Amino acid sequence: MAAHLIRKLEQFTMLSTADKQALDELGLIRPRRLSPRDDIIREGDKPKAVSLILEGWACRYKTLEDGRRQIVGFLIPGDLCDLRMYILKEMDHSMGALTLLRLAEIPSETLLALTDSSPRISRALWWNSLVEEATAREWTTNLGQRGAVERLAHLFCELFVRLRGVGLTNGPSFELPLTQEQLSQATGMTTVHVNRSLRDMRQSGLIVQQGKRLTIPDLGALEAAGLFNPNYLHLDLDGQAMNANE
Repeated sequence: MAAHLIRKLEQFTMLSTADKQALDELGLIRPRRLSPRDDIIREGDKPKAVSLILEGWACRYKTLEDGRRQIVGFLIPGDLCDLRMYILKEMDHSMGALTLLRLAEIPSETLLALTDSSPRISRALWWNSLVEEATAREWTTNLGQRGAVERLAHLFCELFVRLRGVGLTNGPSFELPLTQEQLSQATGMTTVHVNRSLRDMRQSGLIVQQGKRLTIPDLGALEAAGLFNPNYLHLDLDGQAMNANE
């Protein structure tokens, strides 16, 4: 049930059969289904559980008092979307479904017991949190310094690498269920600017769009166009080497 989470964490460390079974059982806890635009949790709510995305896409977002929305992160299958939020008095941002969404709500006590019983899972979840913080820094850089095509190219590279890591790509292609409005909310551009930039990227051969499927003909070219360096995702760690002496 939590196959994507297991694949994600295995990018960092080797997991034992018992570790995988324990993680897989998380996907059976408190199942919940949401429709697009439903909120997982809202800013100001008191978090009482950790949500594991099993199927579908969601996002983190902030809403201004006049209704404008800024997407500050995308959540895909395998993501624990509020791993440390339960220690706070209230949420400082909202999380909502972008597609049909299936998730598991894991009580904080369950997750704490799991990390106490498995050092490798505990270490892998710490790695996950550090990657989330590094990704947030990269998004800030994206908004502040990169141009329009660079922002979109960088975002597409990031999503491709993340989805590939959990087994949700097909060669150079992946499902991209995001509207131009959602892309604009994530990149700080108008929808008109997003539309124009996507057209330029298609014309230059950086991407191919067929409905909700995005294909990257030359990943190296797209990385160059987006000034993308995947080091902030910290996927170059050798889990086998790290655990060889344990």
